[in-house]
Amino acid sequence: MNLSPIPARRIALAVRSTCPYCGVGCGITATPLPDGAIAIAGDPGHAANRGRLCVKGAALGETIGLEGRLLHPAVREAGALRRASWDQALERVAGGLRAIIDEHGPDAVALYVSGQLLTEDYYVANKLMKGYIGSANIDTNSRLCMSSAVAGHKRAFGADLVPGCYEDFDLADMVVLVGSNTAWCHPILFQRIARLKEARPEVRIVVIDPRRTATCELADLHLPVKPGTDVWLFNGLLSYLARSGVQDTAFIEAHTNGLEQALDAAQVDCADPLAVARHCRLDPDDLLAFYAGFAATANVVTAFSQGVNQSSAGTDKVNSIINCHLLTGRIGQPGMGPFSITGQPNAMGGREVGGLANMLAAHMDLDNPQHRDTVQTFWSSPRIAGKGGLKAVDLFKAIEAGTVKAVWVIATNPMVSMPDANQVQRALEKCELVVVSDIIANTDTNAFADVLLPALGWGEKDGTVTNSERLISRQRAFLPAPGEARADWRILADVARRMGFDGFDFDSSHAVFDEHARLSVFRNEGTRVFNLAGLCGLTADDYDRLEPVQWPVRRGADGALQGSARLFGERRFAHADGKARFIATAPRAPANRVDPAYPLVLNTGRVRDQWHTMSRTGRAPRLADHTAEAFIDMHPQDALLYGVREGELARVSSQWGAMVARVQHGGGIARGSVFVPIHWNGQTASDARVGTLVNPVVDPVSGEPEFKHTPVQVERFGVAWHAFVLSRSELALDQVAHWTRVQGRGFARYEMAGRGQVRDRAAWARALLGAGDDADWLDYEDASDGVYRAVHVVGEHIEQCIFLSPRTDLPARAWLASLFASESLTRLDRAGLLAGQALGQRLDTGPTVCSCFGVGRNTICAAIVAQDLKTVPEVTACLKAGGNCGSCVPEIKVLLIQTRAREAA
Repeated sequence: MNLSPIPARRIALAVRSTCPYCGVGCGITATPLPDGAIAIAGDPGHAANRGRLCVKGAALGETIGLEGRLLHPAVREAGALRRASWDQALERVAGGLRAIIDEHGPDAVALYVSGQLLTEDYYVANKLMKGYIGSANIDTNSRLCMSSAVAGHKRAFGADLVPGCYEDFDLADMVVLVGSNTAWCHPILFQRIARLKEARPEVRIVVIDPRRTATCELADLHLPVKPGTDVWLFNGLLSYLARSGVQDTAFIEAHTNGLEQALDAAQVDCADPLAVARHCRLDPDDLLAFYAGFAATANVVTAFSQGVNQSSAGTDKVNSIINCHLLTGRIGQPGMGPFSITGQPNAMGGREVGGLANMLAAHMDLDNPQHRDTVQTFWSSPRIAGKGGLKAVDLFKAIEAGTVKAVWVIATNPMVSMPDANQVQRALEKCELVVVSDIIANTDTNAFADVLLPALGWGEKDGTVTNSERLISRQRAFLPAPGEARADWRILADVARRMGFDGFDFDSSHAVFDEHARLSVFRNEGTRVFNLAGLCGLTADDYDRLEPVQWPVRRGADGALQGSARLFGERRFAHADGKARFIATAPRAPANRVDPAYPLVLNTGRVRDQWHTMSRTGRAPRLADHTAEAFIDMHPQDALLYGVREGELARVSSQWGAMVARVQHGGGIARGSVFVPIHWNGQTASDARVGTLVNPVVDPVSGEPEFKHTPVQVERFGVAWHAFVLSRSELALDQVAHWTRVQGRGFARYEMAGRGQVRDRAAWARALLGAGDDADWLDYEDASDGVYRAVHVVGEHIEQCIFLSPRTDLPARAWLASLFASESLTRLDRAGLLAGQALGQRLDTGPTVCSCFGVGRNTICAAIVAQDLKTVPEVTACLKAGGNCGSCVPEIKVLLIQTRAREAA
C-alpha cells in the first residue's frame, strides 16, 4: 500500500480502477484518507491480480501530483508557446487540419496515438480519421511492441485473437517464456507462475532469452538463444514434433491448412537438432531436452512478448510458435496454447477499435470491401478509408518527406520511443502542424508542438481497458480534472465537430462505449469473433458498475453477462473456412549484421521499476532507488576489449545515432551483445535516449521495428571529474557534459560528469547550486586528490549537498538522501557530510533491492549475517523484502549466495 499526499485536490470516495502500466491489467483500489493522502492497494476482487500489485502499481499515489502537469492549452506564436483558451486551441487544430486536407487531401494528415489511451478515446480517434477524414493514417505506439503478435494471430487464426487466459498458466504442466523478462516486465503474472512452481514442483519452466534475466531464476532450463534465431529454434521444434509422432492428426486434417508447406520450410535448415543448436548457439543437450519435454507434455503454454515481436522477422517468430501448438492440437483447451503477453495497459483495446493503420474498428479489415461498407454504414460517415495507412516508422518518414503535413500525437512520446529518433526530430521540425495531447508540460516531443492540449491522466479519466487475456475492465476516475484538462475522447470529438462532422455528439465515455459495443454486433452473424453483444445497451449505472469480463460477451437466459475465458474450444477459427493456418516461416537473419565498425549487438528493454519514457514513474522516488541511471550492460571481456570499465561512462553508437551511459556487468549477457534500457529521455538525462541508436528496419508484415538487434560500437567517454548533487531546488545543467536527474523524496538527485578541469571548486559549486556568498556553506577540499565536498544549510536543515571527485568512488547516496527527511542536522550529520560517510547511528542502507518496502542491499546483507538467514522466505519474514510483488526475489537469492560465501571464506 502506498500513502502519498495530493495537494489542493479533493478526492472522491474509495474507487475500484485498473493499473495504467503493463498488459496484466491489475485491479486497483484508491482510497482517500483524512490527511489528504490516497491509499493505493490491489483490488482483491479483480481476476487479473486478486489483490496483488507490483511496485510500480503500488507507487501510483506518488505520481498523481500536479507538479509538471500540462494544465492549459497552448498555441505557438512567434516561435513561442503561449497559453490559449480552448476555443483558440481547438480552432487552430480544426482549422489547420481542414486547410491541409482541402489543399492536399486526407492522406496529408495523421494521428499517432497510444496504448495508454482508454478504449473510448481510441474509438473516437479512429472514427474521426478513418470514417470522416477518410484516411487510415492513424497508427499507435502499439506498433512498436505488439503488432507482430497481431499479424501472426491474423495469419494463423483469421483474426487478432488470443486463445487463452491467465488460468491456463495455473493448469499448465510446462510453461515456456520466450523473449519475456516476465519477472520484471509483468511481475504479477510471473508471481502466478512462481506460485504454480511452488505448488507443483514437477511443472517445467523454460526461459528462451539471449540474456540471463531475473526470470531465469525460476527456470528449470534457460536457453540463451543467439539474438534473431528464434525461427530456427521453433522450426526445429516443429520438425522434431513431426518426426516424434506427437502431431494431432485428426485435428490437423479437420481444422487446419498449410502443414505441408510449413514443414517443408522447417526441414530446409532446421531438421537436424545439432545444426539448429549450432546456429542458435545453444548446448545441444539443452535444446534436445526442451524439444523432448515439449513433445512429452500435453499441457504447454508458450508465452511470448517483446523479444519475439520486436524483430524484422517478428511475425514469422510468432507463427513459428503457433505452428508447434497447431501441430500438436494444443490450443483452445485448459492449460495450453500460445499466449501473447501484451506490453501496454490497453494495447488490446486499441486493437479492438482498429487502432493500427491497417485495421478497421471491431476487428474488421480495411482491405475487405464488405467490412468497409459495414463500418461506414454503421457510422453514417461521409467516407471510409480505402487502403491501409502509414505505419509508425513510415509515417515519420513521410512527415520528413513533406507528404504528411500535419500530425496529432496523443498520449505518447515518439521522440524517445521511436527507432532512429533523430529522424523523428527532423520530421517534427519540418512538419507544418504538430499537435500534442499530453498530461505533462515538458517532454521531448512537446518541444516541437504548435498546439499543446491538456489531457486527463490516470485517476482523472474514465473508461475501459482490455488486458492480455481479453478481460475488459473499468478504469474509473477518483480525482477531479485539474486545470482545464479534458478527456481525450472529448478533445477529439470537439475537433471533429469544428471540422463540420456529425456523429460526434458524445456526452460521456459511456456513450462512446455503447457505440463501440453496438458496432461489434452490427452485421455480425457469427462471422466475427469479437462481439460485445452482452454489453450493448448498458445504462450509465450499469457501465459504472461493470465488472471485469472477457470478450466475446453475451447474456445468458437469466440476463447475466457471460464472458469467454478461451477461444477455439470448438475448433472453429476465424478464417472463412473455419480452419487455422500453418504458416511457412523460412528463417532469415536480422536485417543489419555486425561488422568491424559496429561489432556488438544492441538489445533494448525495460528495467524493473520504470515504465516507458518515465513521464509517470519518474515522478515516484521509490521507483528511482533501484536503477537510478541508464546503463550499458556488457560482458566483462567485451568491456576489456573495447577499453571501458564498469562504473565509468561510455558512448554507444550506431550508424543512426549515439548515447552515453554507465557501464555495468550484470552477469546475464553473452559476449558480443550489450543491453541498454529504454526509459531515459531529455528531461531525465543529458544524452541517454537509446531510440537514437535503434535501426529503423521493420518487419515486412507487421511493420514492427527491430529493437532487439542493432549493430553498435562502445567506446570510452572520457571525463575529468564525477559528481553528484542532492538539491531541494532544480539546477540548470546546460554546461555539464553528462548528467542524469533522479527524483528523491523532497529533493532531486543529479549524477553528473564533466570534461574540463574545475579550478576553483568552491566557486564552481556555489554557482552550480545557486548559493550566494551569504549562504550557510560547509565544505571540505583535498586539493591534491581533487576531492571536494560541500553542504548548503538553511536554518537547521540541509538544502543542498555536492560531492566531487576525479574518480567514480563517490559516497553512498542512500544515507545522504535520508538527511533530507530530517528536520535538523545533528553535529554528527554535519561531520559525516564533510567526511563523506555516515557516522554514529545513522546507517547506510545501500542501494534499494526491494522497492515495495524500501529495503536496501546493506540491510539485507547485515540481516543475513546477524540472523543466519538461509532462504528468501527467511529474509522476507525478517525484513518483508520480497514479500509483495516478488520482483526482487532473484536479487535476494544472489545476495544470499554471495553473503554466505563471503562469511564462509
